[in-house]
Amino acid sequence: MTPASWPGGKRVAVLVSVLLENWTDGKWPSYFTRTTPIRPGAVDHAGIEWSHFGGREGIWRILKLLERRGLKATIFTSGRAGELYPDAVRAAAAAGHDVAAHGYAQDVFYSELTREQQQASIRQCCEILRAASGRRPTGWASPVYSWNEETFDILASEGFTWYADALDISLPRLRRTASGALVALPWSDFVDNRVLRASPRDFFEVYKETFDFLDRAEPLGLLHIAVHSHFGGRPLMAAMFEKTLAYFQSAGSVWFPGHAELAQWFLDQKIEDLAYRKRFFA
Repeated sequence: MTPASWPGGKRVAVLVSVLLENWTDGKWPSYFTRTTPIRPGAVDHAGIEWSHFGGREGIWRILKLLERRGLKATIFTSGRAGELYPDAVRAAAAAGHDVAAHGYAQDVFYSELTREQQQASIRQCCEILRAASGRRPTGWASPVYSWNEETFDILASEGFTWYADALDISLPRLRRTASGALVALPWSDFVDNRVLRASPRDFFEVYKETFDFLDRAEPLGLLHIAVHSHFGGRPLMAAMFEKTLAYFQSAGSVWFPGHAELAQWFLDQKIEDLAYRKRFFA
């Protein structure tokens, strides 16, 4: 039977995600807030420097923000970020945040790798994050959604219990593979990089309106809010991120699980999914 609410009778669950991403040496993000492109083929030194803001400053500002709000987040971390900024990963884990794996680097596309290459890269990422955080990650999100038909079976065989790459649902579902089952969790529909060039206030407005809709019309609603350390860790976005979290907390009808906690709650229900049709259409 589909549950009627989240634990404690809460109407809305809010997942809080922070992405700590890096690129391999000599690579850079495909975009940032520059408005005039540089010549094709040129090394984008500014883009490389922009990408390192997350580990140098952004993640620290976000960790302090979450401490003020008394909230725990899932820190999706590139293996390369764990190599470059192990102190940040260590601090996040020490503060009680869950460190999840986010591939080795943002320019490593798992959809283009062989099964053996994927497995080796996943193991490499896990070992880096284990060394930095003190525990092996149990959750995963693929860089730029770059998974293929073998990725989830590999994750299950490597001991992962959940992943956050699902794009066909708004609530958890079970994904069965030959190597075992994983809990598939939805990603966020609206992330900080969508608004930094325009009005950061849009970030607050979108999440506020979404939350109000779920709280009003869809008990057992799930809202996933996510920020990148190199975008959301800048003061103008961090201000909106904190304002949004404060609004959620003021509602009083919210459950703030981590991804691992939500995945375990779902497994305890012993169901396959929480499909909208099952919830609202007999």
